[in-house]
Amino acid sequence: MNLPLHKSGAGAHDNPPSAKTAIESVYAAVREDILSGRLKPGSRLPIEHLRSHYEVGSSTVREALSRLVSDTLVTTEGQRGFRVAPISLADFREIVAMRKLLEAQALGEAIARGDDDWEAGIVAAFHRLSKVEEQLPTNAVRLAADWEQRNQAFHDALVAACGNRWLMHFRAILFAQSSRYLRISLTKRTVPRDVHAEHEALFQATLARDTELACRISDQHIELTVEVIAARMAQHGTDDI
Repeated sequence: MNLPLHKSGAGAHDNPPSAKTAIESVYAAVREDILSGRLKPGSRLPIEHLRSHYEVGSSTVREALSRLVSDTLVTTEGQRGFRVAPISLADFREIVAMRKLLEAQALGEAIARGDDDWEAGIVAAFHRLSKVEEQLPTNAVRLAADWEQRNQAFHDALVAACGNRWLMHFRAILFAQSSRYLRISLTKRTVPRDVHAEHEALFQATLARDTELACRISDQHIELTVEVIAARMAQHGTDDI
């Protein structure tokens, strides 16, 4: 079975990497292949093929896939192996409904508690994100992974002063669950959208300490991704993405 994977480099060195490094390398490579769509939702992930492709042991592949199961990017079927987790609009709507609640709560608490260092962190993260978003109109696919990292760093910076560790924990889980959908909305857009303008508006409202406006912009920003995904599904006439 030929899976459209790229090499992780896990077994490509003269000095073999440690087991931990090999697991992290395979984990990162398979995760990127899932997020980019090279591995399609629902497709099988044969251990033997992955072991051969990445030139590592079966236990390394299993450990990497187990981490991806924890991320809910991969599912396990008992003795029948692993598959890429399915995605759907219904699933994403549930994620978004909870994200909006937690993001608004975390943002409101961060605005109330944030100091100068918090503001400086937001400015730095927004600057780094802006450098990538300036290039998105012509290089969205190539820059998708970099954008994803900087986008998360920006949103994390906005709520960094929240102070509620349980809120931040569950927020992080939901943000991770939205990763594939965010990538699709960025690279396969069917609805006109200026994501940089959305981020700039959120940036300005947060630094102005306008909690009501910042939370409203955050809700709209998160919800608009649902519209993009729904439009793509309607275009393809399917319940799945």
